[in-house]
Amino acid sequence: MFATLERWTMARRWTADNIPDQGGKTVVVTGANSGLGLRSAEALAAKGAKVVLACRNPAKAEEAAWIVQKAASGPKPQLVTLDLASLESVRQAAEELNTSFSSLDVLINNAGVMAVPRGETADGFETQFGVNHLGHFALTGLLLPALLRSRAPRVVTVSSNAHWGGYGLPTAKGRGGVYLRYPAYAQSKLANLLFTAELQRRAESAGVQLLSAAAHPGLADTHLFDGKGERSLSGLVTAAVQTGMHMIAQPDSMGALPQLYAATMPDVRGNTYLGPYGPVPPLQFRGYPDPGLRSPLAHSRALAHQLWEQSESSTGVTYDWDSK
Repeated sequence: MFATLERWTMARRWTADNIPDQGGKTVVVTGANSGLGLRSAEALAAKGAKVVLACRNPAKAEEAAWIVQKAASGPKPQLVTLDLASLESVRQAAEELNTSFSSLDVLINNAGVMAVPRGETADGFETQFGVNHLGHFALTGLLLPALLRSRAPRVVTVSSNAHWGGYGLPTAKGRGGVYLRYPAYAQSKLANLLFTAELQRRAESAGVQLLSAAAHPGLADTHLFDGKGERSLSGLVTAAVQTGMHMIAQPDSMGALPQLYAATMPDVRGNTYLGPYGPVPPLQFRGYPDPGLRSPLAHSRALAHQLWEQSESSTGVTYDWDSK
């Protein structure tokens, strides 16, 4: 009993130092220029992985690559420009990656926006849904051939505790009615979990070894909590909330641990969802990696299937499970 308890306790103390050797692996991290993405890129490069930083801003990406290079114990990091708010940019990035690498071992769908004002992507989708879900859906599908050429490929998608605020089928169009930025964010994060589950089911149905997992950082101190200086009441409320979050959040290096565990550890199974341990389940705001808690809607196969069909229609990307 005590031996079991000791192992259980030690598992809650997992850190980036416990990442297995990643030599020979190629890992793509979206949004790797700051926050969770940068911390993940650093940790993976330190363990020998070839890390590709997929970022929207080339100048910030260059700065991040220098930081990752200092931590690297193996290959030099590589950059690719990726704007998830543009399907054309997603296609160009995927083409560059497919040309540059014969195979990809891990894709970490980390980039995202949170509680931004109402807006649309270049393709007319509600911004948070378009960036957080549709961009990653398209990228994953376009990189599928390279992933399937790996011996044991993984796709890790970053969700959030906010997904508990999701209230139904997330949709691509944000027009009409009153726009509430936090519920819209919750919908996009629910979409991340529905996508993770459906990706795993479709991989298993196709008989391929791809592993799909998800993670959330709890309450981590990243740029997502930076107010935009809006003068509206909504902007002022958002800025106040974000200032408070900065004060109680854990460091981004801790917030990155669940996605790093999901991307690297051999005991991870398909459709795993990881987050910080506590302090009080089901809040899971801070701490070491532990199984995450999903809302009832996140378990819905019907919603996941509908979302997948909608995402294919919206992006024009279908998943070819026979291509390698």
